[in-house]
Amino acid sequence: VQLVESGGGLVQPGGSLRLSCAASGIRFSIYTMAWYRQAPGNQRELVAGVTRDGSTNYSDSVKGRFTISRDNAKNTVYLQMNSLKPEDTAVYYCNADFSLGSKYDYWGQGTQVTVSS
Repeated sequence: VQLVESGGGLVQPGGSLRLSCAASGIRFSIYTMAWYRQAPGNQRELVAGVTRDGSTNYSDSVKGRFTISRDNAKNTVYLQMNSLKPEDTAVYYCNADFSLGSKYDYWGQGTQVTVSS
């Protein structure tokens, strides 16, 4: 199983980035997909998630600025990040989760997002 994130980088406050996470080795369409982030000295926190049926949820800190979406044909989940703030600076991780009796939980390697002028 591989989850490969891309799209991170350095952006000025108010700017935008789109993260992508390409999954392989799993039946992507049945997994709940999510983005987490971890800033230095902080715990990893949920940013946004999208279920197999397309329902989404967001942390209060990103609601209205970030949009999560998925393309099951491409086995890819996206995170569109607009109006970025310095406090959005973190390593962003992609997560795939499926539970049916057993729990299947996979993580990507992370991509750095830095918001700074």
